[in-house]
Amino acid sequence: MKFAVVVFPGSNCDRDMYHAAKDALGAEADLVWYKEADISGYDAILLPGGFSYGDYLRSGAIAATSPVIEQIRQAVEDGKPVLGVCNGFQVLLEMGILPGAMLKNEKLKFMCHFQNLIVENAETMFTREYEAKEVISIPIAHGEGNYYCDSETLEELRANNQIAFTYENNPNGSVGDIAGITNKEGNVLGMMPHPERAVETLLGSEDGLRLFQSILTHWRNTHAINA
Repeated sequence: MKFAVVVFPGSNCDRDMYHAAKDALGAEADLVWYKEADISGYDAILLPGGFSYGDYLRSGAIAATSPVIEQIRQAVEDGKPVLGVCNGFQVLLEMGILPGAMLKNEKLKFMCHFQNLIVENAETMFTREYEAKEVISIPIAHGEGNYYCDSETLEELRANNQIAFTYENNPNGSVGDIAGITNKEGNVLGMMPHPERAVETLLGSEDGLRLFQSILTHWRNTHAINA
């Protein structure tokens, strides 16, 4: 399995994402510059955290109009796993791939610490290595991580089982304690916490590694066995 880590100007978690996929997971991975990107030959797309384009206008807004975006849309349409973390989540929201929007943290402060998450849906291609309602420890690092959607959208997310992770103790004011959501088809996950920073005991937690293992297991079950 081969991962593409899409790098935008201002990305700063791209190396962490690359390390998680290549070194911790043991899969193939490339850092792909957004202007020169050809991601058609990759099996999964990773959108890292950071401050793409300096977070001008809104976080993720300019990146969502960049040259690689149509290829990302095609990957989504093709059913490939697409993971957006922190700024990557914000990009997916700005693209309209995932519903809702991101606001400034409720207390208007940047937050950077480990946070307990609850696995709400353990049946997605990103969460199959977890147990339902399992509590995991994943770090957050954001100033605009307050997820918002209207009540109708929230009910739809719940009805479709699109809420993948919630916060055990909501740090930023996100509606419904939401930390991560999927699209209806289940092949796109956006989350504010950073699983790529929790792939080794040395980093303080290995709980994030199972997210990447889930993607690999799904790919093996749906592609490698049928090859």
